[in-house]
Amino acid sequence: MSKNNLQTADILVFFIYFIVVSAYGYYIYRKKESTDNPQDFFLAEGSLTWWAIGASLIASNISAEHFIGMSGSGFAMGLAIASYEWMSAATLIIVAWFIIPLYLKNKIFTMPQFLAQRYNDKVSTIMAVFWMLVYVFVNLTSIIYLGAIAVSAISGLSFGFCVVMLCIFSVVVTLGGMKVIGYTDVIQVVVLIAGGLVTTYLALSLLAHEYGFGSDIIKGLSVLKKEAPDHLHMIFDKSSPHYMELPGTSVIIGGMLVNNLAYWGCNQYIVQRALGANLKTARTGILFAAFLKLLVPVIAVLPGIIMYVLHNKGLFQQEMMGIGGKPKPDQAYPTLMNLLPAGLKGVAFAALTAAIVASLAGKANSISTIFSLDIYQKYFNKSASEHKLVLTGRWAVIICMLIAGLVTPALRSLDQVYQFIQEYVGFFSPGVLAIFMLGLFWKRTTAGAAMAAAVLTVPISSILKFLPYWTNGAFPNYPFLDRMSITFVLVVVLMVVISLVKPRQYTSPILLPQRTDFKVSPAFLIMAVIIMGILTALYTVYW
Repeated sequence: MSKNNLQTADILVFFIYFIVVSAYGYYIYRKKESTDNPQDFFLAEGSLTWWAIGASLIASNISAEHFIGMSGSGFAMGLAIASYEWMSAATLIIVAWFIIPLYLKNKIFTMPQFLAQRYNDKVSTIMAVFWMLVYVFVNLTSIIYLGAIAVSAISGLSFGFCVVMLCIFSVVVTLGGMKVIGYTDVIQVVVLIAGGLVTTYLALSLLAHEYGFGSDIIKGLSVLKKEAPDHLHMIFDKSSPHYMELPGTSVIIGGMLVNNLAYWGCNQYIVQRALGANLKTARTGILFAAFLKLLVPVIAVLPGIIMYVLHNKGLFQQEMMGIGGKPKPDQAYPTLMNLLPAGLKGVAFAALTAAIVASLAGKANSISTIFSLDIYQKYFNKSASEHKLVLTGRWAVIICMLIAGLVTPALRSLDQVYQFIQEYVGFFSPGVLAIFMLGLFWKRTTAGAAMAAAVLTVPISSILKFLPYWTNGAFPNYPFLDRMSITFVLVVVLMVVISLVKPRQYTSPILLPQRTDFKVSPAFLIMAVIIMGILTALYTVYW
């Protein structure tokens, strides 16, 4: 069994990864025609291929919160947590088919820019500030925290040192701009998927060995089915202790859909990858990301379930020990990685680091984009030169990463960080989705309605969460995904009422669906059907 540090072979593998990513990023950076063009720096306009877009979407999305947080949730509740990934694949089809065409038709560079053109600057600024706060204090901090925990557990380095090094590495990648991020993300995705698959394969082999089946991974899967049948269901009923986290069919048609549409369709650091491409390239890249999404539970959730079975068998009691003598689910993946032999552990370590750095870089770039184009240029320096905007964006990267690094240690008391991220981002997502969907698809939606939604979404979500405690249980305590559904419906009704009571003539320069072509190619249709067929089969088998 490996100790909690890296062997010489692991360090060699990691440095090869580090040198390849750095050298390729520098090559892409030097190859650019101009480093002072904001559209090039923030969007890599016209230069990302479909495979780079798809890879970058996944690299920005998959991070320590998946390898560590999702494995932890796999340990605690099982395969059901995979709905976040598998339903994302279905959501990406919707985004590629109906939402991206509208953004590209209107030459949208940032989400606040869309809000400013569709509504007004007040709505845009409120949402810009909201996004920056969420990206820095929820997304960046949680990724750095989980990443530092994992890197520390695997390498033996101190938690604080790991926080600093992850921040520095991410800043270096981000300062090269979106083109560097987009193309280095291709390498990152190859490494993280390959390393993740290796880790899952060896975990299944270990499981099979512990139950007397040698290294037969098929037998390992049969052991999972026999020893953890309660961990192999996608849908929980109300009798389940995990119903509050994943409430029944809400993971398919309710709050999960609200969560995913807000994330994949209205989220700067996600949509940004496709905004600089033409429609065909953007759509193909998004579908490629949807296919990759189907793989994520194999490398992120399955290891947690395997560790659950091994822990129940009496293994790794000390490694999984948390506060109060109870197992700490988020220790599942780091514990598993420490079992890998020298060399392969380096591959898995590089995969984890790739996921962390790529995701941090993507979010930091989006923060710099929103700050530079939607706040700095609009309110502080309207005549800023292109060079000044790019320089401001780079400083925003450094400052936001510094703030996130300083806040990160405050998360150390959390148990399942992945659930923390989903719940508290969910306070904002229903309003974001309502503002965008009505803004995109209903011409009569007014700026006043959007402003009301922006201001009232968090209070409504908070009331639904805390009212049961304030009333000693007189008000029902809804699962947070159901709260998202209720909040979304209430906000939509509110926006419709306000828009109808105080109608205004439509004067926005945004072209709504009537003038947008939503036709898709036969190839797109075939790929979409294949993805939906796979999802239908998965939910049928593991219902």
